[in-house]
Amino acid sequence: MSEKAIAKTNAARLLDGLHISYSMTRADVDVSDLSAVTMAARLGVDAACVFKTLVARGDRHGIVMACIPAAAELDLKKLAAATGNKQVHMLPLREVQPTTGYVRGGCSPLAARKAYPVVIDESAILCEEIYVSAGQRGVQLRLAPDDLLRAAQAVYADITRA
Repeated sequence: MSEKAIAKTNAARLLDGLHISYSMTRADVDVSDLSAVTMAARLGVDAACVFKTLVARGDRHGIVMACIPAAAELDLKKLAAATGNKQVHMLPLREVQPTTGYVRGGCSPLAARKAYPVVIDESAILCEEIYVSAGQRGVQLRLAPDDLLRAAQAVYADITRA
């Protein structure tokens, strides 16, 4: 499907407003497999450069979004340290949509209901461009990691398990 046929999402509008260069791409989605690794395969790109967005709650500072590579596993202790929390727990799935406005498989680090802190795994700097959800299942934004960092007012940190 051509990029022109993809409707703008709030995340794309945010990037437009910041004059950040990006492209949008769409891939078919199977709701029984919403994994970022599958999305990378459908896009035909390296899974190390496709980032999934996970939502957690810290004991001191509340909601935080973590962007990590498709095949990686989030290290909650590292995320807690990176966000000034003592502990961080994954947000229950039933709370993700009411909290962020996004559904599972379509959670973007940009333009959530509120501006939550975002931590991007430092491995993103190894990619010229990364893919993150545009806020809709099957729709991805492709942009430079530093541009995502700026748009999300995020920080880089080591937040995955070795």
